[in-house]
Amino acid sequence: MPEFKIKADFQPTGDQPRAIEELVDGVRTGHKFQTLLGVTGSGKTFTMANIVQAIQRPTLVLAHNKTLAAQLCSEFREFFPDNAVEYFVSYYDYYLPEAYVPQTDTYIEKDSSVNDEIDRLRHSATQAVIERRDVLVVASVSCIFGIGSKESYSETVLNMRVGDTYERQDILRRLINMQFTRNDIALGRGTFRVRGDVLEIQPIDEEVITRIGFFGDEVEKISVVDPITGEALSSQKNLTVFPATHFVSSVENIERSLVEIEEELEERVAYFTKHGRLLEAQRIEQRTRFDMEMLRELGYCNGIENYSRIIDGREPGSTPHTLVE
Repeated sequence: MPEFKIKADFQPTGDQPRAIEELVDGVRTGHKFQTLLGVTGSGKTFTMANIVQAIQRPTLVLAHNKTLAAQLCSEFREFFPDNAVEYFVSYYDYYLPEAYVPQTDTYIEKDSSVNDEIDRLRHSATQAVIERRDVLVVASVSCIFGIGSKESYSETVLNMRVGDTYERQDILRRLINMQFTRNDIALGRGTFRVRGDVLEIQPIDEEVITRIGFFGDEVEKISVVDPITGEALSSQKNLTVFPATHFVSSVENIERSLVEIEEELEERVAYFTKHGRLLEAQRIEQRTRFDMEMLRELGYCNGIENYSRIIDGREPGSTPHTLVE
């Protein structure tokens, strides 16, 4: 695994060498909080890059908005071109939460628009954190929001190797369980298709296609292909495919969760009914049973984060799994 290594045409000058030395010593001593002061344009990002290079640890940089995070990510990528510098911010272009106004009996459904490019970058970040040590993630406050269990996410990974044999139907079932969608016409992120002895997958974090050629049940060749021209860009011996969503779980775990979700649903419906709030009881039962049916059939539903505590098996009031974890 490569180490963090800065590539720049200049060296620390002025107060930067002393700041780098003192901050590195503070980290190694175990200080939980340190502050680097500097006016705009004084080279704080370059100073922090030198600290990361000296410490050689996975690093999380928080910025207070998406624009600043993007700027910092671009600068760190210039300093660390051979390392994994990732961008992790909220993927919603807009988000309207579910709401109910009882005075006018107005029910407002949840509505949102997800930015596919930011979603791709989020997946790229989580995969890099799991696979590598030379990772620097620039994030917004989105990194403290729940994104599903790291254990379930890691256990669902599909690994393939040239020369090994696999039951192809089992591979297809695995992809479906990982929330990939089969599309034999046009591939997009998080989809796959089968053409004769060839399986093509477009990972959720990539803009290229991975083509797996089978000879019977043996993997004969793995190629990375340009999705526009179909030209083979490279070949590889191993393939790792991560799930198409951060909220992924086993069939057994989903079945266990559905029992607990129904118990909680019956409790809430009884509460609303007891207090004469029949409309609320009907709405919560309708919505939850629809979500349960989606979970049972597809293993996923819109707003699955609402059930993350139950699916993860966590205690009420416990903190969710996050990027920080």
